[in-house]
This record gives sequence, C-alpha cells and structure tokens, in this order.
Amino acid sequence: MKAEKSPIQTVMSWIRRQPPKVKAFLCVVTAMTVLVFLRIIVHEHDNLFIASEAVHAVGISVLIYKLTKEKTCAGISLKTQELTALFLAVRLYCSFVMEFDIHTLLDSATLATTLWVIYMIRFNLRTTYMEDKDNFAIYYVVVPCAVVSLLIHPSTRHHIINRLFWAFCVYLEAVSVLPQLRVMQNTKIVEPFTAHYVFALGIARFLSCAHWILQVLDSRGRLLTALGYGLWPLMVLLSEIIQTFILADFCYYYVQSLMGGQLVLRLPSGVV
Repeated sequence: MKAEKSPIQTVMSWIRRQPPKVKAFLCVVTAMTVLVFLRIIVHEHDNLFIASEAVHAVGISVLIYKLTKEKTCAGISLKTQELTALFLAVRLYCSFVMEFDIHTLLDSATLATTLWVIYMIRFNLRTTYMEDKDNFAIYYVVVPCAVVSLLIHPSTRHHIINRLFWAFCVYLEAVSVLPQLRVMQNTKIVEPFTAHYVFALGIARFLSCAHWILQVLDSRGRLLTALGYGLWPLMVLLSEIIQTFILADFCYYYVQSLMGGQLVLRLPSGVV
C-alpha cells in the first residue's frame, strides 16, 4: 500500500510535470509574492542587504565546515571562489574611497573567509580538487564585464576609475557563480554541503535583488536618478535580477530534493 503524499509533495509533483514555460511563470509569480511579503514586513530596506550578507556568511560557514571536517573540496569551484574574491576586493576598494558604511565591514569579513577557502583549495586540499570538472574559462566572464563597464558605468561625480571599478564589480557579481554551476552540470550529483552552500548563495542573491527593487519602488524611481543617468541605473537592476534567476533553477531542484528526503542532490540533464 502506497504511503499518502503530503500536500507539499503533491504540489511539487504537479510542478515537476509542467512544461518549462509554466515553471518559469510560477517562478516569477512566487518571486513577486515574496517581494510583496517582504515589502509589508521589512520597513528598513538595508536590513535586506544585511540579511543577504548574513545568509552568504552561513553558506560560507557550511563550506568551511566541509573543508575542515570532511577534508575535501570535491564539487567546489575554485574559479567561482576566485571571482567572488575579485568582485569583493573591487567593491571594498569602492567602499573605502566612495562610501564607508556597514556594507564595508560585511564585505571585509566575507572577503577574508573567501580568501581562506581559496587557500584551502589551492594548497591544503589540492588533491581532492576536481580541476577537470571546474573547466569554465574565467575570461569568458571577466573580459565581457570589463568591456561593459567601460561602455556603461555610473555618471556620478566620483573619479572615472572609481566609477569603472564600481560598474565592474556589479557586473562580475552577477555572473560569478557560473563556474560553480558548470561543476555541478559536469558532475550531475551534488553532495549535501555543496548543495547547502549554493542554495544559500541563491537566497542571498534574491534578498540583495529584493533590497534594490523595493528601494526603487519606495523611492518612486528617485533611487535610479540618484545612481546617475543613461543605461547605468537599469543595468544595476538587471544585474541583480540576472544573478537571482541564474540560481533559480538549482534552488527549485534543491527544495524538491529536500522535500523528498534525499541527502544527495541529483540534477537532471539540462539543469544549470
């Protein structure tokens, strides 16, 4: 006799049977619903950014636990960690010369832990690093981000170098997770700690995106004007949205796996 499915399992099973366009529509509707909910309960939007950094920190903590307790970095993309360190370092520079605040302190802590992860992968746990799976060419994202930052950047009164760096770190952050997705695409099996880390990244990116969108809505667009004129304000919003949707597919399969009680996440062909 088959065990009766819970309502959540029934819903997940129904979603799984839907075509990609329906899944995309449901994803957008869910995101908008959560945005409305956040707008109602969160009155200080900077708290969303702090929450985003906190969730990212939790993800890195899970990664550190994996590296120190399991003594393996299998399934982790060194290139994503290096891209993360790069955009954080550039953003920190911009924070110091343009606007020093709580974000600067949070980014400093995140950069320090990311550099430690890079050190562990490169030296202490090099033998477990899946270099053949981590085969995404970094210049595929760094060069386009640099070119776009030359073409589209803030029009504020800061020095042109600082404005270019600001644009570069915004664009690079949006795509820095691509090498990690390539590793998971190559292996098809994601062990629990790596899955928890990537899911935390997805939640952190969504909260960061929500932070920007709600600020724009509540300021009636004045925030976009404050960022400058031209295409730059729209590119900031677009970058936030892109980095959220890049991880949306993985987060769906993560939740589905969690609901099914599976410890190891198995990704179907074509995912990420």
